[in-house]
Amino acid sequence: MIRVRKTTRIVLAAFMVWVSQAMAAASQAAATGSATSATTEATVPHWHAVQGEWIDAFHHPFDGLEMGFDLRLRDEYNYNSTSLDDQFGDSSSLDNAAKKIKHGNWNEGNAQRYRMRWSTIWTLAPDVTFNTRLVWEFWTIDSPKNSYNTASGNGRDTDLRELIFDRLNIQWKNAFDAPMTLIVGRQDITLGTGWLVNEGTPADGSRTMYFDAVRATIDLRDKTQLDLIGITQYDDEETWLMPFNHRDFLHVTQKTDENGFIAYLTDTSIKNTQLEAYYIYKKDEPSNWTKFWQSRSKNWSTTLGQDAEIHTFGGRIAQNLDENWSYSAEVAKQFGTRNDESMKGLGTNDKLVYAFNDEWKNELRTTFEYLSGDKPGTAGSERFDLLWGKWPQFQRGGELINVVYTFETALYDITNLYRWGIGHTFKPVKDWTFSTDYNLLWADQNTKGDSSSPSGTYGSPQYSSSGNFRGQLFSWLATYNCCKNFKTYFMLDYFVPGSYYDESTRDHAVFARVNVEWTF
Repeated sequence: MIRVRKTTRIVLAAFMVWVSQAMAAASQAAATGSATSATTEATVPHWHAVQGEWIDAFHHPFDGLEMGFDLRLRDEYNYNSTSLDDQFGDSSSLDNAAKKIKHGNWNEGNAQRYRMRWSTIWTLAPDVTFNTRLVWEFWTIDSPKNSYNTASGNGRDTDLRELIFDRLNIQWKNAFDAPMTLIVGRQDITLGTGWLVNEGTPADGSRTMYFDAVRATIDLRDKTQLDLIGITQYDDEETWLMPFNHRDFLHVTQKTDENGFIAYLTDTSIKNTQLEAYYIYKKDEPSNWTKFWQSRSKNWSTTLGQDAEIHTFGGRIAQNLDENWSYSAEVAKQFGTRNDESMKGLGTNDKLVYAFNDEWKNELRTTFEYLSGDKPGTAGSERFDLLWGKWPQFQRGGELINVVYTFETALYDITNLYRWGIGHTFKPVKDWTFSTDYNLLWADQNTKGDSSSPSGTYGSPQYSSSGNFRGQLFSWLATYNCCKNFKTYFMLDYFVPGSYYDESTRDHAVFARVNVEWTF
């Protein structure tokens, strides 16, 4: 435990040095730079890497083809994020003769992620394009250290992983001579704020977020659009097209095969107001992988590979009340079946913002989110389903809260939640934005401590039998964005567990990330 805390201090100290240097550099550039673009570019050395004739030739190698490339580098550190127990893994520090594993403390993890994406747009006709994007993300893993990662059990492991197309579609504008854009194939889809529709592949994290779908966007009138979307999503990556260097153990959904339909209406005809209304149908079926393992274990968790048919009706309003005040409110009601039980759920996601409109662009906000939980002892299921909204949302605390949920439901599968938060954003120096959020979290229902649910599996948090207070979540985000070609951010989440968890697993958890992105 002493070693881990020392490592944490080193990481945080190194970060503070990095921030102070970056802020000093940004302040100096803001103070000495002139208004001309040439002088501004001279103060940003990385800008020249994506300028010039060679990059123009790459973007437009010949008529009818446009190409792009982006690179993302990440370093991620987490501590206690799944176990909430400082001591987890310490008892396994000696060699295990049977498995030949040498473990340190399993709570501390550090890894680097390197993602590259190459995109193309082929013009087939004046209104028709063929679009592709090939993704490769590989990892280096520093900890936890064991002989599965490295031969010695104390070195770095490199996992090259695979290459996959996360965009492969045909887009047809003015389809059938109508005010409609039609996209057929693999594509990214975000509706509204992405609360319920944004991430089609949550199991691989942010490597991809695609949907295998058909989407028609119809302009009903000048400021009113209707999206009609059909989705067919498989857990197995190779169902439609096998990735290069395919890894059989990788999944893209939460081990379900999914079909769905979405009708989403967006209207901005009222000044300073956006109205949204939607119906979402989602049919989940356990994937072949899940069926295989369920047939071999009667105790297999049904939170993965669920069998469900969910209907969701909802709406959202976002409005600027004046030059300072703005708000948004979204409510969704669900009904259907889940794992041979009737289900219903209710969710809401709301925000109120006050913008000072001062030199530092200060903003204060308060947020509220409710996701109903399953009531113990009832015949049905009342748990709200986030549908395709299972991704890190910073207002909830970025990454950390999603990882804490891993053994309770599944990674990114947030539910059974009351969340109230306050936050502040400001821009004290040129190109820098700082955001701080504090969230209080409660469980709608205490579902884990009763006799019908397990108290927790090995390595997961243990749950109390009566408490509903999940805990306190502190989140901080610093973003540097100088230009369209380069940005970086640092994110830090800190979680203090509450009475929803058993006293044996209420140790604090940390998640930190440095993220750097170039677009060529």
